[in-house]
Amino acid sequence: MMAQPLDPLSETSASPAPFQLSGRLAGRTLALVGLMGVGKTSIGRRLAALFDMPFRDADEEIERAAGRAIREIFAERGESAFRDGERRVIARLLEDPPHVLATGGGAFVHPDTRALIREKAISIWLRADLSLLARRISRKDTRPLLIGRDPLEVLTAQAEARYPAYAEADLVVDIGDGSHADSVELAVAALRNFQQAEG
Repeated sequence: MMAQPLDPLSETSASPAPFQLSGRLAGRTLALVGLMGVGKTSIGRRLAALFDMPFRDADEEIERAAGRAIREIFAERGESAFRDGERRVIARLLEDPPHVLATGGGAFVHPDTRALIREKAISIWLRADLSLLARRISRKDTRPLLIGRDPLEVLTAQAEARYPAYAEADLVVDIGDGSHADSVELAVAALRNFQQAEG
């Protein structure tokens, strides 16, 4: 019986990358930005596996550094303290060798963090329809900014506040209602187009 081929976009795949990152993409972290629920972590893990790069999740690193969950940081110290810690953690991560970095939804809005990402990484805005994101995040009750609030109203307010900053990202990838594998293919195509345009 023949072995089944590995999914080229799975985290366990040993398939070669679809192309070699070069030019401005070579030796730089790929930083994913976008609103909550767009799939930065899931897509980021797959992109990292595909290009044989480490993966880092800024929220997980913040929790590890603080020794507590993000919702606890919000509850005990407020959003301002969380953003300050987030900025420090991302600055530290950007000193690491190239990797795929999933940032929190508000991280790229801070001008200092945005400037650091612009200097040391390639930023990729994962953009999706707000109603799609609202359906996704309504399935979870762990996001501190959603407690007792309507997800679509929260996302609409965030989009108004954050989209001008997100628009400064190097690439924009429009995510549909397909699978994460579909989203990864869109991100790979955007990276290829960016690299070709730079060349």
